[in-house]
Amino acid sequence: MKLGGLRESGNVEDRRGIGGGTMAVGGGCGTLIIVILALVFGVDPSQLLNGGGGAGPAQGPAPAQRTGPQKTDEQTQFVRKILGTTEDVWSDYFRRNGSQYRKPTLVLFNGRTDTACGRAGAAVGPFYCPGDEKVYIDLSFYDELQTRFRAPGDFAQAYVIAHEVGHHVQKLLGTSDKVTQLQQRARSEAQSNDLSVRLELQADCYAGVWGFYAKQRDILDPGDLEEALNAASAIGDDRLQKEAQGYAVPDSFTHGTSEQRVRWFRAGFDGGDMRRCDTFSTRAL
Repeated sequence: MKLGGLRESGNVEDRRGIGGGTMAVGGGCGTLIIVILALVFGVDPSQLLNGGGGAGPAQGPAPAQRTGPQKTDEQTQFVRKILGTTEDVWSDYFRRNGSQYRKPTLVLFNGRTDTACGRAGAAVGPFYCPGDEKVYIDLSFYDELQTRFRAPGDFAQAYVIAHEVGHHVQKLLGTSDKVTQLQQRARSEAQSNDLSVRLELQADCYAGVWGFYAKQRDILDPGDLEEALNAASAIGDDRLQKEAQGYAVPDSFTHGTSEQRVRWFRAGFDGGDMRRCDTFSTRAL
């Protein structure tokens, strides 16, 4: 990606080096599988580790935390610039539709941190908490993305942020709240999971919309699109479950298959039209 001339967002909260430490997770093989599946982008860790589904109500405001030193390393600058591009894209979209975009805060942490959705550790991967409208990421996940998931590249890393910001857009549009209400009335876990899959695939599509405008601004390099598609494929439910337990259980999917995640990202990327991201009206995901 060509990010040299882009502005850095000021909406980054740096909690690295403040308390924390590695979050211990017990519970045997079942919990291990949950944590592995939680590495899929967009997970609310409190919901997974407490047995819930979807983006539930906040558990009260997170305790106030002192902001750590604002590091200026290359990776932090990258995060700030990518967040800045999402702010530009979605501010323009909301403005064109007669409303104002409320920018999310991106929190950098290491080990573990407190959120309005509960205490979260690095093991759950990047996630969005609707309770405080913040995106949380431990940058060590990018090493995991490259080594474990075999999805290297700066555009793959940018896709992570764009997907989480996609969840914020859903929050602002009221989509995530509607899904939560529908899940509370769901007749089965499979039905609730289907709603979660649709929410996640829409966030992938919104990430693709962001990618389209990144391409329009000529900040993509040759091969960048392939990096994002590779990342989307790497964290499909079917692929993760097969790696974790040797087989996949479709009714338990909460984020979509590798093929679905790739296809919905492309739906947004090919034209930048949010109307193509309606995952809730189609039968065939």
